[in-house]
Amino acid sequence: MKIIDAHTHIFPTKIAFKASESIGNFYGIPMHSDASPESLVRLEEELGSERALVCSSALSPAQVQSINNFIASECEKHPTFLGLAAMHKDYEAYEEELDRALSLGLRGVKFHHDMQGFCIDDEKCLPIYKAMEKRKMILLLHMGDARYEFTHPKRLERIAEMFPDLTIIGAHFGGYSQWEDAYRMKKFSNVYYDTSSTLFMLEPQMAVRFIDHFGPDRYFFGSDFPMWNPKQELERFLKLGLDEETNKAILYDNFARVFGLES
Repeated sequence: MKIIDAHTHIFPTKIAFKASESIGNFYGIPMHSDASPESLVRLEEELGSERALVCSSALSPAQVQSINNFIASECEKHPTFLGLAAMHKDYEAYEEELDRALSLGLRGVKFHHDMQGFCIDDEKCLPIYKAMEKRKMILLLHMGDARYEFTHPKRLERIAEMFPDLTIIGAHFGGYSQWEDAYRMKKFSNVYYDTSSTLFMLEPQMAVRFIDHFGPDRYFFGSDFPMWNPKQELERFLKLGLDEETNKAILYDNFARVFGLES
C-alpha cells in the first residue's frame, strides 16, 4: 500500500524540541515528538510512506526567507520530502519570493492564520493568493479552530470563490473543531482536504460522512507531525473501514494526481 503523508512540520534540529513544545502549548496537547527533520525521516520510515509534505509557518515577515531556505535545503537532503514555502501577509516582496520559492523547488505555500493572527480572507492576503493562482502554486491552510474567527470555513468559501483556479487544501477536514460549519461548506472543484489532527477527536462515522459528502477524491492522508505519530494516524484512518479503492485514493492517488507525481 503506497502512502503519502500530506501534512507535516519541521524545524531546524537545534530548535526542534522547543518548537514542538510551543505548538503543544498553543493547542494544549502533548506532542508526540520533537519537530526535527531527522525524527520525521525515522517516523516516516516506520510508516512506510513514499513522500512527506513538509512545511513551517512564518509568524513574522522577517522569518519568510529563512524558513523557505531551510525547507528547500531539507528537501534537497531528503528526497522523500516535498516542500511548501512560508509566507506572511505583511511580506511586501511576495511576488519575488514566490518566484524564488518555485526556483527552490517548493510547490506552494502554507499559512497558519491562527498562529499568525490574521484571517484567511484578510485583504492583504488576497493579492498573494492571486499571485499564487497565476503561478499554479498550491495553498495549504490550517482550518477551523473554534477559539478564533481567523480560519472559519466561511472564509475558505470566500477565497475558493474568488480564486477558482487556485488549488486549496483545507487542513483538518476543513474545520478543526468546527465540524458542522465545515460540513455545510459549498463544494468546490478547487478545494481539497486532509485528515490531519482530526481522527483523534472526530467520531469515525462523522469522518466517513464527510468523505462521502465531499467525495473520496477530495481527501489526502496527513499526520500533522510532530503532533501525532504517523503510523498511529494511519491506524486511526484504517479503522474508518473504508473500501480498498477509497483507501488507495486518500493514502496516495489523490495527492499524486494534484501534485503531479507518478501514480
